[in-house]
Amino acid sequence: MRIVLGVAGGIAAYKAVLLLRLLREQGHSVRVVPTRASLEFVGRATWEALSGQPVTTDVFEDVDQVAHVAVGKTADLVVVAPATADLLARAATGRADDLLTASLLVARCPVLLAPAMHTEMWEHPATSANVATLRGRGVHVLPPAVGRLTGTDSGAGRLPEPEVIAAAALALVHPRGTDLAARRVVVSAGGTREPLDPVRFLGNRSSGRQGVALARTAADRGAHVTLVAANVGSDVLAGVGPGVSVVPVETGEELRHAVRAAAADADVVVMAAAVADYRPADVADAKLKKSGTAPVITLVETTDVLRELVTDPPRPGQVVVGFAAETGDADGSVLDHARAKARRKGADLLVVNPVGDGRGFGTTTNEVTVLDAGGDVVATAAGTKHEVAHAVWDAVVPLVDIRPATPGDAATLRA
Repeated sequence: MRIVLGVAGGIAAYKAVLLLRLLREQGHSVRVVPTRASLEFVGRATWEALSGQPVTTDVFEDVDQVAHVAVGKTADLVVVAPATADLLARAATGRADDLLTASLLVARCPVLLAPAMHTEMWEHPATSANVATLRGRGVHVLPPAVGRLTGTDSGAGRLPEPEVIAAAALALVHPRGTDLAARRVVVSAGGTREPLDPVRFLGNRSSGRQGVALARTAADRGAHVTLVAANVGSDVLAGVGPGVSVVPVETGEELRHAVRAAAADADVVVMAAAVADYRPADVADAKLKKSGTAPVITLVETTDVLRELVTDPPRPGQVVVGFAAETGDADGSVLDHARAKARRKGADLLVVNPVGDGRGFGTTTNEVTVLDAGGDVVATAAGTKHEVAHAVWDAVVPLVDIRPATPGDAATLRA
C-alpha cells in the first residue's frame, strides 16, 4: 500500500520515526512529507534513510513530476503525525502553501490526522472548530492522548503512541467489519497491586497495553465494551478511544468484583490483566519502618478470577478467554506450562505469551499462541499489540457466533 506520512513541526515528530518503521515493517511503501518546520526536529536524512524515498517539503521541488498533485493523488492512505494546531488550521481552511497541505487537498483516499500540541492549544475554540470542520469533511482526527507534555506539565495534547496511530490508520483501509456487533464484551487490563502498607504493594510489570488494544479493537469491530483497568497509566489508557466504558480498580479483589458485575450480561469476558496470585495476609495501617530486622510477610492466595468465571459464570454460555504470561523453566517450556494451565483453568481459549528478555510486559509488540481448553493450538500471532488483539478476536468470533447474543437488539446494546 502507498502511504503518505505527513509530519508537522512539533516536538512529537520524533515519534513519527517509530510510526514510519512500523508501517515499513508491515510491508507498506511510505513517502514522508514533512513541513519545513518539522525538519528542525527530525532531519531530512533520517526520513530518506528509513523510508527509502526522497523527501521534499516545498511545492517548487520536483516540479517536473508535479509532486504537489501526484503525491496525494496516488496515495492509498494519508497519515499526519504529529498534526499541530497550525497544520489543523491550514488543512481546515484549504491552504496549499507547502507540499503536505497541497497533498491533503488532492488526496481522495482515507486521511488520518493525529494531533499533538499543548493542552491550551488543543482546547482553544479555534482548534475545536478546525477539528469539527475536518471531521465534517470526512477526515479522521484521533483524540490526543493525555500525559506528559514537552515541559513539566501534563494534560490532553500528547501524541498517541505509534502503534495506536498505525492501527487506527490501517483500519480505515482494511476494516475488520462488525463481526462483534450487538455483542457485549468485558476486558480486564493492567496489573493488580496488593498493599503491604499505605505506600508499598506487591505488583507486577504489566502496563495494560495489550488489554487496552483488545478493548479498542473489539469496539472497532462493533462490540459494546467495558474495560476493567487495573493501575493502567493515563498515557496507555488514552489508546482506548471513544466508545469504551472504563472501570478503574487497584487490587485483585476489586478487579474480581468489577469483572463479575460487568460480565453479568456479557457475551465474552477476556481476562488480559495480570492478577496477583498472592496478597499479604495483613496490611499495616502505617508505613513499615526499618528496624534492623527484615519483617516476615505472610502471603495468602488470592481468588483465581479466571477459574471462577469458568466454574461459576456470571452469565451461562458466555465465552471466557484467559491470558498466561510464561517464562519457561527447568520443568518445561512456555508452551508446556501453557498447555497444563489451559487444561487446569478450563477457559474456552488461553492466550499465552512469553515474557522476559524484553518481551511482553511494557513493550509495544507481542507474540502469542492461542490454545483451546484441551491445550491444542488454535492460532499464533506476532506484531503490534493491536495486530495481536485482532488475531485474538479472530479466534474468539467463531465461538461467539455459535452462542446466542445477549438479549436485546444492537441498537439497545450500543445505546
